[in-house]
Amino acid sequence: MRQNFHFRKSSFSSEAVECVEIATNIPDIVAIRDSKAPEGPVIQLSPAPWDTFRDALVAGAFNR
Repeated sequence: MRQNFHFRKSSFSSEAVECVEIATNIPDIVAIRDSKAPEGPVIQLSPAPWDTFRDALVAGAFNR
């Protein structure tokens, strides 16, 4: 059974269709999916690893 996640994408994505969407509406779970495949797999993390990943993105750790 799939959780009842309420996914959203970044406001920076505007009308882009190739985005990562996240859901944080269920306590202690951050869900991540590909916007091109909404019925596809969903990655579920606890908030701590998500926060670490998000902070690294913001800091530019993955910039080319």
